[in-house]
Amino acid sequence: MTDADKFLYGDRTGVTTSLANADWATKKLVWVPSEKLGFEAGSLKEEQGEECLVELTDSAKKVKVNKDDIQKMNPPKFSKVEDMAELTCLNEASVLHNLKERYYSGLIYTYSGLFCVVVNPYKYLPIYSEEIVNMYKGKKRHEMPPHIYAITDTAYRSMMQDREDQSILCTGESGAGKTENTKKVIQYLAHVASSFKSKKDQGELEKQLLQANPILEAFGNAKTVKNDNSSRFGKFIRINFDVNGYIVGANIETYLLEKSRAVRQARVERSFHIFYYMLSGAGEKLRSELCLEDYSKYRFLSNGNVTIPGQQDTDLFTETMDAFQIMSIPEEERIGLLKVVSSVLQLGNMTFKKERHTDQASMPDDTAAQKVCHLLSINVTDFTRAILSPRIKVGRDYVQKAQTQEQAEFAVEALAKASYERMFRWLVLRINKALDKTKRQGASFIGILDIAGFEIFELNSFEQMCINYTNEKLQQLFNHTMFILEQEEYQREGIEWSFIDFGLDLQPCIDLIEKPAGPPGILALLDEECWFPKATDKSFVEKVVQEQGTHPKFQKPKKLKDDADFCIIHYAGKVDYKADAWLMKNMDPLNESVATLFNQSTDKFTADLWKDMDRIVGLDKVAGMSDSIHGASRTRKGMFRTVGQLYKEQLGNLMTTLRNTNPNFVRCIIPNHEKKSGKLEPHLVLDQLKCNGVLEGIRICRQGFPNRIVFQEFRQRYEILTPNAIPKGFMDGKQACVLMIKALELDPNLFRVGQSKVFFRAGVLAHLEEERDIKITDVIISFQAWCRGYVARKAFTKRQQQLTAMKVIQRNCVAYLKLKNWQWWRLFTKVKPLLQVTRREEEMLAKEEEMEKVRERQLQAEQQLQEYESKQKQLSGEKLALQEQLQAETELCAEAEEMRSRLATRKQELEEILHDLESRLEEEEERATQLVTERKKMQQNITDLEQQLDEEEGARQKLQMEKVTTDAKLKKLDEDVMVLDDQNNKLNKEKKQMEERISEFTTNLAEEEEKSKSLQKLKNKHEAMITDLEDRLRKEEKVRQELEKNRRKLEGDSSELNDQMADLQAQIDELRAQLAKKEEELHAALARIEEEAAAKNMAQKKIRELEAQISELQEDLELERQARAKAEKHRRDLGEELEALKTELEDTLDSTAAQQELRSKREVEVTHLKKNLDEEAKVHEQQMADMRQKHNQAFEELNEQLEQAKRSKVSVDKAKQSLESEWNELQIEMKTLTQGKADSEQRRKKAEAQVQELQVKYSESERQRQEVAEKMAKIQLELDNVNSLLSEADGKNIKSSKDLSATESQLQDNQELLQEETRQKLTLSTRLRQMEDEQNNLREMLEEEEEAKKNVEKQMTTLQTQLADMKKKLEHEALSLDGAEEGRKRSQRELEAVMQQLEEKTAAYDKLDKTKTRIQQELDDLIVDQDHLRQIVTNLEKKQRKFDQMLTEEKTISTQYAEERDKAEAEAREKETRALTLARELETMSDLKNELDRANKMLKAEMDDLVSSKDDVGKSVHELEKSKRVMDQQLEEMRVQLEELEDELQATEDAKLRLEVNMQAMKAQFDRDLQARDDQGEERRKQLVKQVREMEVELEDERRQRSLALSSKKKLEMDLGELELQIDAANKGRDEALKQLKKLQALMKEQMRELDELRLSRDEVINGAKETERKLKAMEADALHFQEELATAERVKRQAQNERDELQEEISSSNTKNSLLADEKRRLDARITQLEEELEEEQLNTEMVNDRLKRTTLQTEQLTTELGEERSGSMRLEGARSQLDRQNKELKLKLQELEGAIKSKYKSSITTLEAKIAQLEEQLDIESKERQQASRLTRRTEKKLKEVLLQVDDERRNTDQYKDQAEKVNSRMRQLKRQLEEAEEEVTRSNASRRKLQRELEDATESADSMNREVSNLKSKLRRGDLPFNMRRTLNRTGLDSDEDVDVKTETPEPAAE
Repeated sequence: MTDADKFLYGDRTGVTTSLANADWATKKLVWVPSEKLGFEAGSLKEEQGEECLVELTDSAKKVKVNKDDIQKMNPPKFSKVEDMAELTCLNEASVLHNLKERYYSGLIYTYSGLFCVVVNPYKYLPIYSEEIVNMYKGKKRHEMPPHIYAITDTAYRSMMQDREDQSILCTGESGAGKTENTKKVIQYLAHVASSFKSKKDQGELEKQLLQANPILEAFGNAKTVKNDNSSRFGKFIRINFDVNGYIVGANIETYLLEKSRAVRQARVERSFHIFYYMLSGAGEKLRSELCLEDYSKYRFLSNGNVTIPGQQDTDLFTETMDAFQIMSIPEEERIGLLKVVSSVLQLGNMTFKKERHTDQASMPDDTAAQKVCHLLSINVTDFTRAILSPRIKVGRDYVQKAQTQEQAEFAVEALAKASYERMFRWLVLRINKALDKTKRQGASFIGILDIAGFEIFELNSFEQMCINYTNEKLQQLFNHTMFILEQEEYQREGIEWSFIDFGLDLQPCIDLIEKPAGPPGILALLDEECWFPKATDKSFVEKVVQEQGTHPKFQKPKKLKDDADFCIIHYAGKVDYKADAWLMKNMDPLNESVATLFNQSTDKFTADLWKDMDRIVGLDKVAGMSDSIHGASRTRKGMFRTVGQLYKEQLGNLMTTLRNTNPNFVRCIIPNHEKKSGKLEPHLVLDQLKCNGVLEGIRICRQGFPNRIVFQEFRQRYEILTPNAIPKGFMDGKQACVLMIKALELDPNLFRVGQSKVFFRAGVLAHLEEERDIKITDVIISFQAWCRGYVARKAFTKRQQQLTAMKVIQRNCVAYLKLKNWQWWRLFTKVKPLLQVTRREEEMLAKEEEMEKVRERQLQAEQQLQEYESKQKQLSGEKLALQEQLQAETELCAEAEEMRSRLATRKQELEEILHDLESRLEEEEERATQLVTERKKMQQNITDLEQQLDEEEGARQKLQMEKVTTDAKLKKLDEDVMVLDDQNNKLNKEKKQMEERISEFTTNLAEEEEKSKSLQKLKNKHEAMITDLEDRLRKEEKVRQELEKNRRKLEGDSSELNDQMADLQAQIDELRAQLAKKEEELHAALARIEEEAAAKNMAQKKIRELEAQISELQEDLELERQARAKAEKHRRDLGEELEALKTELEDTLDSTAAQQELRSKREVEVTHLKKNLDEEAKVHEQQMADMRQKHNQAFEELNEQLEQAKRSKVSVDKAKQSLESEWNELQIEMKTLTQGKADSEQRRKKAEAQVQELQVKYSESERQRQEVAEKMAKIQLELDNVNSLLSEADGKNIKSSKDLSATESQLQDNQELLQEETRQKLTLSTRLRQMEDEQNNLREMLEEEEEAKKNVEKQMTTLQTQLADMKKKLEHEALSLDGAEEGRKRSQRELEAVMQQLEEKTAAYDKLDKTKTRIQQELDDLIVDQDHLRQIVTNLEKKQRKFDQMLTEEKTISTQYAEERDKAEAEAREKETRALTLARELETMSDLKNELDRANKMLKAEMDDLVSSKDDVGKSVHELEKSKRVMDQQLEEMRVQLEELEDELQATEDAKLRLEVNMQAMKAQFDRDLQARDDQGEERRKQLVKQVREMEVELEDERRQRSLALSSKKKLEMDLGELELQIDAANKGRDEALKQLKKLQALMKEQMRELDELRLSRDEVINGAKETERKLKAMEADALHFQEELATAERVKRQAQNERDELQEEISSSNTKNSLLADEKRRLDARITQLEEELEEEQLNTEMVNDRLKRTTLQTEQLTTELGEERSGSMRLEGARSQLDRQNKELKLKLQELEGAIKSKYKSSITTLEAKIAQLEEQLDIESKERQQASRLTRRTEKKLKEVLLQVDDERRNTDQYKDQAEKVNSRMRQLKRQLEEAEEEVTRSNASRRKLQRELEDATESADSMNREVSNLKSKLRRGDLPFNMRRTLNRTGLDSDEDVDVKTETPEPAAE
């Protein structure tokens, strides 16, 4: 672990030890208040009422503590936690303990919710290096340990992402580390947000930003008792950033400079650093200039030279001066600053004395005053007069008033403080000016506030109130932001909580200080008192008490009046304030006379400092307060502003900027006052936590749910407390947590369950941790017990083994002792070693064997050696080959080295390209930020969809609750059944004679119930279909609404793009205007050129005329004459000089001989000079002639060039006119193209919206196909169940035979009873035999019904577990008559419950009198479904063929499809083999069934013998046999159909797979095409960028807008993809809802199965009824009772009829819905036709665009050719210009030579020539400028041409994309049309099924009427009683059969009708 890791991460190895957990859990550790340590840990022993007995852990003392003083301790899991908001026990002790533990571990940074708490380490920590900066760069706050860099990085990243201004608020006491942390913030931002990559290349702005801090520290920081470098002012540093996140400037605002420190300091403290820096670091020159002296001579430096350990003032002075230089502050301003600083010191040295007879002050020594005046450049006498007797305004006149000694000293100190304050303010403004010099405008900023924290001293004055007022405002900001963040968190998680804005808690205290009126606050009252003349501090206090005495935050002090005047209750506690000199501090008066002198100073710096004279409070105001001069207050009112007003305004501006930013809070804490590292004073830290607002933030946290834990972590940690709450298998995290919390039985007020977390009140997690530790200790104790038992058992077995070993040793020892003295033993021991001699032969044999083995080994070794030699030869050969290879490799290596050098060069080139790419990457990052914002919008949409899913989940839970209620009702019914069983047993004894008739009635009722169940099933099917259609309609409407919303968004985006296009058009118009201006200038220049050319032509004509008139000789003569005249003049001058010299010589003849010699030499020189002059004159004449010739030649060449320039100008004009015309045409075409583009964009958006709608419909059709596939799978399951049930049928047959034997025995007993009772009635015996035969027949029917029942049971295996108990009870109850009765009632109740579950919809009745008709109807349904499935399969096959046609071009994809198809075919073959095996099993089962049928026929033959006399009964038996055979045939047909359905299902699955693969392939191809186009565009863009680098500055805005358009396009494509994903998710939710509906349908099937069981019980009841035939007479007596039951049955029937009517009404309503659906379909068709028309229009537009593109390409080719010609012409002109330049240079050189040679003689001629040359040069310059303008115009035209080409390329790409999209939309439209047709077919099928239902309802009504007639006939017969029993029985049977026949007849024509 590195040093940085140690101070960042700490050592958490021993944090959560088991010992600590055990201590915490067992000892019940708590925190107890302590005077020394703040809080001590103790274990709670017992509670004694309001007090508790606590044992301290450190000292083991027992202490009684009040319950309210005890604070809970957090579990060891939360030790050294990084964020104290995560503590489960949020209290002062826990916060202090956490900070202490982290501080002692070297971790100085800790989070507390929004705060970052910093404890001063008082030593250097290695956590601020560049590596640490890079480590925190771009990381999230929770990913890294707490650090000031993490806070800064989050602020910077949120500023970049959200484009929201940020602020970092650093507060704390002096010495807590505010300034250092502010430095670190600036250092981090300068590193991260610098536009330069490395630190060496850091820009000037970043350097200045870092160097501003040393300057401010030098002038604003000082040494205090607490801190060696304490900031004595507050500052707000505002760093501005551009759009790319680079620093573009900064601004600094300062608050509350402690200017009194410049005048006086406390003991061991220093004044501002700059005084000491200047006195120790200034050089001799500077010291003399600033009049500096020794430290001890300055009165204002009261403590002398106080040094700071580890700091050199001289070095810091040089650093400060260097910082001034970096900030580009000039030398003059620096000297001015230092002069002001020196003058402040000199002001303190001014001494005053009191005169003898008066109080007037005098100045005996004015040396200090003279130095001040010298430094500030003012008059000494005026300065002394202004101090000793200043002018004061009284009324309208000025009066000089003498000052006392105290007043003069006060005035001087006030001047010193004001001078230093103004100088500091000027310095801050100068730094801001240096930092804001960049021209770039900042897009957003980060503000860093470094201000003093809350202060509570023994003596608190005006400054402390201002600081505390500031901190109240900042704490209110914190509370408000915390409230907003908490509110957002709770809303995001969907938690209901009454929100409290805690920021309002601080408003009363703020109003007490700042309120302007009603009642006025303290600052307002202070300002008011400043205006009153006789006001004093005492009157101010009285007024405050009078106005604010009743305020809740205001109190009278409890201290003495000398110590405090009033008390304010702040959020951090009560503060007593002393109001001494508050009025003076608020007004801050100055000597106006001296201030005017300073203003009039000759030093500019001093005059600038004192330029705002109007705002000064003069001494006359103070005099007015003391001397009651009323006029002063009236005249000065409104002229100045008090300190309180200024500070309040400044603070208001600061708070508005902070409120507009996203604040980040840093709280700095001082651990001790000794400045020792590693020491922390608890009470000091607690006071600071209270003052800093950390504890206030924790108080706010406790009001809500401070502890949040993610579902997964909560389940993982606390699942041990609820072992059986969560069932096995997968479960959602939220559901699991809800189940766990229910099992924990927590109070609902203590927790809330959100979307991703569980929220707890404070202390709940500690309670859970305690329970968890107890549970873990129990587990560990049991584990330890098991381990100890295992160890003990192991030790026991070891001891047992040792004991047996000891016994063996003892036994051996005893034997040895016995043999030890035996002689023979001794002999044996001595002889035994000698017996080795006899074994030599054996040893020899052994040695020979060893020899043989050695020989064999030798042979093997020789063979191995030979093998190794051969291998060695091979290896040597290989070695040679390798050496050759190595040589080849070395050659290759040399080549590779050359390649490497080439690659290195290539690498450098690529690095340059990489720099370009990095700049582009930054642009891409900007686009990425825009995409992130758009992603957030999409996430909001996703959250809305999730809410919808939650609502659907709630509906599902409601259905489950209803299911539970129905189960409860069923259980209650079971209990009622048990009670009724007892009653029925009693009734059975009395009413056995009437049971036969009751059984007949019950059979009728059961049959009717069966009808109702079957109808219920059909009704459920149709209701499910109706609900599906309704759900589809609703979802389609929702999807349409969402699409409309998206369409509106897209329209908004399009409008924004149109606005951008309009802005671009405006820019283009501006460029056109500029171009027009330039063209006008060009026209003007051309006009000038034409005028000059005309003038030149005129001049040339004149010259030719002159040449004809005057020859060259005459011109030469004139020039020579002029030259001669000049020479003669020169000679005359020389002669005059000679004469003068002669006179002088004559005068000096009397001088020495040397002078004569000199004179003679001079005469010789003069003669020599004359000769030279003559020669030079001749040479000059020759040179002049040569010059004339050359000049004439040059003049002719210039004329020729001018003529060429004119010709070229004419050609340029022509080309320009052609270019202008072409440019105008291009502009017109651009307008048309932009309009077409906008139109195409709108149409494309419309098409995209329609495509989305069609995609939704396609997904719905896919869902329908999936439903069909699920149905097919269910049919497959049913077939498997049938096969398994056939195997179970044999067992049932055996059981039925046993039941038959038992019933036969019962029948024999009954026969004996009948013989005893009715001896004379032999007919009854025959009747009994007949009944036995009927019983056998019914048994056979029972077996068939059991088989059907088992089929239904196996279909719904998932729900058997829920109703298993009910089945068992029903099977037991089915053995008796009373069970059947109660079963009937229960089935009716269950029917009612099911009706309630399906929203009390009515049921219809179906005819199911016989099993044949029921099975026939089911077969019809299956046939219809089969036809439907076949149609769907055919449709899917058609789709598959079309998709195959679309994807024939993709060969690779087709191969994949072929492989998948082969796999599917293999699976189909496997399923076919499986179906064949099942068919074989079915055949075997059918054989078994045939054998059973034969046995039944044998039994029936026997029965025929018995019942030969009864024809009716035989007929019924034959009919039953026929129906059975028909059923067998139908079963076989069903099996065949099921096999066919399986095959069709397999085909549909294959088709589905193909469709999915095709869709994926199409998506992949679309993505690839897009990527390829983007890559092509990127390559094209790179090429164009290389060509157009010169115009990047002009076209930067246009590029940005183009990039925005591209990003919006990509965004739209991403939106499309995300919308498709959302639609898929919605479809999945819809499928889940359908599955729930299917589950309900399965419940209905279960109810049907139960009805079948009731049917079985009914059959058993019939068997019992045969036993009770003998007791008919008694049953006749009770007939009236059963007639009443019949009446109830009739009532039930009427209810059923009513329900049937309601169902018919619902069917009619569904028909209306179908009509609505048909209307919707028509509307969609109309919409599709509109889309097709729009697509045709799009295609026409694209064709038009293509034509225009062709025209533009032709025009661009023409332009390029003309441009080439223009370039060649310009090259020629440039060549001519360069020739002229060379000639000019040569002429200039020659002229210079001539000037040097003959400067004295021919000045006039040279000047004329120079003038001519200058004119020529001007003409050349003009022509060169014109050429440059022409070249610029050509470049601009080239740039515009390139722009046009780029736009044309973009338009081409757009048109290609639009074509592809149009083709895709067309194909999609065709698919959707087909899907609509399929939907229409489905609707027609549903209508047909409804018609079928109506027919079945009519049949049911007819059957019900027939049953009513039957019942009435029976009633009439029973009432008459004239028929004998046998006749009645036969009539009843025949009547029933006849009715059944009638029903069969009515039923048979139904299939034909269908």
